[in-house]
Amino acid sequence: MPPYTDHVKRVALLGASGSIGRQAIEIVTAHPELELCAAASGSTPLDDVPAPLTQVGGDLTELLERAEPDVVLNAVVGFAGIHATLWALERGVDLALANKESLVAAGDLALAALERGGGRILPVDSEHSAIFQCLEGRARSQVDTLVVTASGGPFRGWTRDELDAVTPEQALAHPTWSMGPKITIDSATLANKGLEVIEAHFLFGIPYEQIEVVIQPASIVHSLVRFRDGAALAHLGYPDMRVPISYALTYPERAATPLAPLDLTSLTLEFAAPDLETFPMLALARQAGKRGGTAPCAFNAANEVAVAAFLAGRLPFLGIPDVVAETLAAADGAPARDLDDLLAADRDARVLAERGLSVA
Repeated sequence: MPPYTDHVKRVALLGASGSIGRQAIEIVTAHPELELCAAASGSTPLDDVPAPLTQVGGDLTELLERAEPDVVLNAVVGFAGIHATLWALERGVDLALANKESLVAAGDLALAALERGGGRILPVDSEHSAIFQCLEGRARSQVDTLVVTASGGPFRGWTRDELDAVTPEQALAHPTWSMGPKITIDSATLANKGLEVIEAHFLFGIPYEQIEVVIQPASIVHSLVRFRDGAALAHLGYPDMRVPISYALTYPERAATPLAPLDLTSLTLEFAAPDLETFPMLALARQAGKRGGTAPCAFNAANEVAVAAFLAGRLPFLGIPDVVAETLAAADGAPARDLDDLLAADRDARVLAERGLSVA
């Protein structure tokens, strides 16, 4: 494969106004071998974004058709990113995926589109980028376990009684990462790790029984892979999203970033098991993943509704897993034959979740 510098890579950036989007613009601007051909946001003006095509709101796939990108960086928040994910996969366009929810909700449809299109998914989540790098060139049959790490969020070590009255402001105070509101709340409930377990299953073809989550508070170990011979490979780095963004956009090369080298002498690495009783969202996600069909879609939809309600002051923090559990119990979960089926499953789950808000 020729080096990426032989060809200017055209990047379409979706979710340009979020934290991933802003860092992606920094990466693209710093590397002449990358060109920002299009950028989109949900509602924030993009007057200062250096792209010839920009769009606020509207149909993202229409923008992609006009832009003709080499790679789509999908950093849209939530289920709204699904159309762009499927667009890229169907056409064999490289997908730098930061929108885990679209793969969670549409895993089977996305893998079928990937097979038809023949492109690549280059994960941007730090955990999945780490696993992707640890697995490169190795057969999946050699894998014993994928170990997804979690910081534990702002409430690591708290009891359910202590969580009873937490506010959105407290939940948004993440100890190690700077992220948007939705993903920050997901980190606080451990729903984010649940979504990442489902995403890892689809990305790497590994059964749920071989995917583990551990708490690593410093966010230095981004994930590990245990192999059948007893060895474990880990990806270490400071908690900075510019590393996985750069890796995905310049793959298979490793372009330089302005980050300082990791100072190993300053590190103390601690690991702990997640508290599934206090933070049940992780177990609920695993349950939805194993159930299959549109159960992961229902989990994602109910979580989006519940998180929005919590941020709006309509639902207590501990009400989030209650709404999700009730939605999963009531959802049909039947497999989606096509995108219309999936959209219907998402819509039905949101209706169930909204009903749950009224009794939470």
